Amino acid sequence: MYIATLLCSPANPCLDPALVDSLRNAWGGGEAVWLAPDEAAEFPLNDVPANQWTVWDDLQAMGVDLVLQPAAGRRKQMLLADMDSTMIEQECIDELAEEAGVGARVKDITARAMNGELDFDGALTERVALLKDLPEAVIAQVLDNRITLMPGARQLLATMKGDGAYAALVSGGFTAFTSRIATELGFDENRANTLMVSDGKLTGAAGRPILGREAKVTALEQITAKLGITEEDVLAVGDGANDLGMLQRAGAGVALHAKPAVAAQCEIRINHGDLTALLYLQGYGRDAFKG
Repeated sequence: MYIATLLCSPANPCLDPALVDSLRNAWGGGEAVWLAPDEAAEFPLNDVPANQWTVWDDLQAMGVDLVLQPAAGRRKQMLLADMDSTMIEQECIDELAEEAGVGARVKDITARAMNGELDFDGALTERVALLKDLPEAVIAQVLDNRITLMPGARQLLATMKGDGAYAALVSGGFTAFTSRIATELGFDENRANTLMVSDGKLTGAAGRPILGREAKVTALEQITAKLGITEEDVLAVGDGANDLGMLQRAGAGVALHAKPAVAAQCEIRINHGDLTALLYLQGYGRDAFKG
């Protein structure tokens, strides 16, 4: 048994009941359940339709996301999340680079690295080097003035944790940012890279080893083992090439507003919804959201 979930942006609730019924009838699905009026609905299916991705393309043009997944076990016991452009709306290194006057150069490297065009470790090393001599105090200024939470972040954490799930923030960014975001949202732990500092200024180096794609997979393995759960019990979310390992290993790997090369390798792609989409995918109705 499978579940088909259709959803759109909470800022533009455009899901037409006639559209849901039309697709349900075409696919021979069961009765539709509305998780949020005009925003999210689901219905059961016996099999995955052969034209799933053709329909997905058509719905994307209408501002609607479509996800098909097994019905069994879809409510997960652990959230494993990337931070930059996932739990927050920015790339923290890009915001630091703006303060250092090298914003355009660093943003270009970031975009290419997240799309899988560059080696992550090398790209991080190159970008951090451009931040040399930036005052450490700028980090707090960036957090206070430039960093905003992704819509739905508070509801996602509060709702899953309210049901007993464990939450880990695992980022290719920096501990100076993940520690603040993890505390603010209620993550149980966070892992990230370290910006080296000397005499109150960034040295232009990151601590070793660099946390990249493999380190995120290692976090998945280590934390599930610690909790005594399986990788099938994990909901992972990210947007960049360095997230692909954990997205492809987790029971539900969500490419959220992801780079095209990343989304193409993931079965669950959310391009229009926000982080509350991850709750709808688990069968939560909006009236069950916390936070």
